[in-house]
Amino acid sequence: MEDMINVVNLSYTYHNDEEHKSDWVLNNINLKINKGEFVAILGHNGSGKSTLAKHFNGLLRPVQGAVFIKDMDTSYENLQWDIRQTVGMVFQNPDNQIVATTVEEDVAFGPENLGVDPKEIRQRVDYALNVVGMYEYRKHAPHLLSGGQKQRIAIAGVIAMKPECIVLDEPTAMLDPIGRREVINTIKKLNKEEGITVVLITHYMDEAVEADRVVVMEKGSIIMDDKPKAVFSKVEKLKKVGLDVPQVTELLFELRKDGIDVRQDVLTVEDCSNELIKLIKN
Repeated sequence: MEDMINVVNLSYTYHNDEEHKSDWVLNNINLKINKGEFVAILGHNGSGKSTLAKHFNGLLRPVQGAVFIKDMDTSYENLQWDIRQTVGMVFQNPDNQIVATTVEEDVAFGPENLGVDPKEIRQRVDYALNVVGMYEYRKHAPHLLSGGQKQRIAIAGVIAMKPECIVLDEPTAMLDPIGRREVINTIKKLNKEEGITVVLITHYMDEAVEADRVVVMEKGSIIMDDKPKAVFSKVEKLKKVGLDVPQVTELLFELRKDGIDVRQDVLTVEDCSNELIKLIKN
């Protein structure tokens, strides 16, 4: 498969002085993300996941090692424009990303800065708003929208720039459960229907369950990288690094501890129900 992101022996520190040079935030990271994948990156605060995300579109550059976006080396200044057109970023607070007085003007802001023809901007804005289910709000003032709606507008603004990959750094952290679900459904749609590569930085286990792969970080290193079922079946290892597991996984883990023979790789309520029904029947 074609690489979208290839991280090779990446190490990073925010300190430039020799005294603190050893305070590495990232330690020898190696990671490949394929075109079209949906990858969730988990880790508690300070694990390095946001620092890693900022390397994916050149906001930060490696101190050691390298990051390649479709074979473009992020450390080369002359490639920054192409890299940032390839990889779009969505951050935690949607209010910090909204710049215009109407929704459609806000979504048009990015393409206008890219010098896109006005007729094409109109098409891109309509397309992006339809993708995130916000077309009917195009004339609204963004500050009057809910948190989930604002974040969908922020995502539409990135889509309008036609990136091949979108990196979302804890995009639901400031949202209520309804807003979180709106945003996650939008992310899944972008990936499955639009073919956009998605990297989701999150600390919500139920969001990571939706991904093709889950990467777990601890103290600047990757400690797990596998399919969600394989990662979340390692309940004790995740708890040791301060992470929870989905509630249904936790339930079956406790049953197994009590000697009851149930699967450990269950992630959804439906699968959990089926497992418990099977248990009752037996």
